[in-house]
Amino acid sequence: MSKLRILVLTSSTGGGHDARAAAFAEWCFQLYRHDVDVRIEQMLEQSSVVNRAGVNLYNRLQQAAPWVHIWFYTLVEGLSYLNRRRVTFGSRYYVSVLREYRPHLVFSVHDCLNRGFFQLARKVLGADQVRCATYCGEFSGGWGYSRNWIEPSVDLYLSRTPTARDFAVKRGIAPAKSRVRGYLMLPRAHLELIAPAERAAFRVKRLGLRPDRFTVFLATGGNGANNHFDLLPALVKHADRVQAVIICGKNKQAYNELVHWRANHPEFHCYLEGYSEIVHLLLQVCDVIVSRGGTTTCAKALHLQCPIIFNAFGGIMPQEQLTWKFFHNGAGSEKIGRTADFAAIIDRWMADPAAYAQAREKFLGLRYVEDPTVVIDELVGLANEVGQAQLSRRVFPPVNGNGAAAGRVEGSPGSGSS
Repeated sequence: MSKLRILVLTSSTGGGHDARAAAFAEWCFQLYRHDVDVRIEQMLEQSSVVNRAGVNLYNRLQQAAPWVHIWFYTLVEGLSYLNRRRVTFGSRYYVSVLREYRPHLVFSVHDCLNRGFFQLARKVLGADQVRCATYCGEFSGGWGYSRNWIEPSVDLYLSRTPTARDFAVKRGIAPAKSRVRGYLMLPRAHLELIAPAERAAFRVKRLGLRPDRFTVFLATGGNGANNHFDLLPALVKHADRVQAVIICGKNKQAYNELVHWRANHPEFHCYLEGYSEIVHLLLQVCDVIVSRGGTTTCAKALHLQCPIIFNAFGGIMPQEQLTWKFFHNGAGSEKIGRTADFAAIIDRWMADPAAYAQAREKFLGLRYVEDPTVVIDELVGLANEVGQAQLSRRVFPPVNGNGAAAGRVEGSPGSGSS
């Protein structure tokens, strides 16, 4: 039996692009099983030494000097001219993938994998033999919204918010081709939800924490960039009322140092993990998360109702500025650039719990409920305009008003990757 073939283009600049690629693949399997074949390609890293060096530099700067991204971002914007009609770096590898796999849909989840890539796919496969789509995860428009996202010939352009969609249309995307589709997260983020009455028990039994203390989530991206040691003194000062969940990503050195720190601070309760597979569960039992402006983490925090304090230590990258702007303008979310900023927020909330309650209420006002299967069906349908496959679509439980699927796991969280 023929099946649909969908090629997903991504790159590991941060973790958000890969997370969305993985979420799309998992949803396709959950809904269509073996009728839809998804192939994910780390196209920048695999296709060119130049591209691979750029990805590595991006991640090093994110860890060590976020402020330098102002210049790095400007340099990368030049790709919008180099790739206006063709792929400048890495075309040989990309063409080999196209000819061998012959996708019905090329689906880009990365800003640098749109311009030129869609034109080349149509040239190699035939304009009537392939469709092209983009999912842009930015929360708003302006400085930081890369020109590389905008390829007017795209067949379907998906934005995370109406604000970002309007900006994309202003920059050249036809309104008829644009949609607002917010989350694109793994199915478990919709299924593995902890009932409010069971969150205290989860803190105790799963994390070894106190059931009733204000819980702060000190997060990091997959590459492990963090400022945990700058933030912990502000929490330890309130050790009788505050506890922490701390993750370190792939930063082994940070994890080792925090193991030592925890052993020397018995008065402070904290749960410590390296690269976490249960972020979607941790968010549900924390009162606030401290995170950089990564779109995937922030979208997950919004979906799972955990307010954000934005980590701006070392400056904010242009792409993170878009996320910060959306949450600050919409909910008054705060950012911190030094230890004193964070201490002031925690001190204020501990002295006046109503101030935290008000901040949380504003944050939750930005939430929206969506059926997570709609965007998958739209993309699969776009591919099937070419593939004309006989698809058997599985029924997924309808989404309720909390953004959860009916029949969700209550208080019995699974252990899959977040």
